Amino acid sequence: MKLTSVATAIILGLLSLGALAARAQSPQPHMPMGPQTSEMTAQVPAPAEGLKITFGDKSATWTVATLASLPHVTVTVYNEHTKANETYSGVPLIALLTPLGVSEHPRGKDLRLYVVAEGSDLYEVVYSSGEITPDVSSSTVMVADTGNGKPLADSGPLQLIATGEKRPARWVRNLVAIKVFAAE
Repeated sequence: MKLTSVATAIILGLLSLGALAARAQSPQPHMPMGPQTSEMTAQVPAPAEGLKITFGDKSATWTVATLASLPHVTVTVYNEHTKANETYSGVPLIALLTPLGVSEHPRGKDLRLYVVAEGSDLYEVVYSSGEITPDVSSSTVMVADTGNGKPLADSGPLQLIATGEKRPARWVRNLVAIKVFAAE
C-alpha cells in the first residue's frame, strides 16, 4: 500500500514538472518593468475606468475629471531617465486615502500600513504609510494629472510621482490601482 502511494506521488510530481516545462517553453507576453522610455510607453494602454483605490472593504474610483476638482500641489523633480527637471501637478496620495480611513497622522499600528500602486502594464511598487504622509516624511507622493503644464500623454492620464528619490524607479505610469494593506 505504501509503495502505491509513493508511486502515485512520483507520477504526480513528474506530471507537474512536465506542465511547468511546457509553460516555460510557451511564448510569454513581454511585460515591461519599471519606468520606460517614451517610445516604449506609447505601447501601454491607458486606463479606461480611472484609478481604483481600496482599503479593506472600502473603495473609491477617481477619474481625471474628479481628480481635477480636488486641490492640487505642484512639484519639480529631476528625472534621471530624461536627465531633466520636470514639473508635475496632482493630488497628494494621502488626500485620496484619508476618506477610506488611512490616518494623516499615523501612530503605532497605523505605521504598519503599506500601499501597493499598480500601472496598467502590471508594474507595481510599494510605499509605507510613513513615506506618503507629510506628518512623517518630507517627500511628496502624489497622483499627477499634468506634467510640465500639460495633461500627461505618454505616461498618463495618471502617474504616481514621488519627490526625494534619486531616480524614478517607484513612479508608476498609467496608474490604475492603489491598494492599502497592513503588515502582520
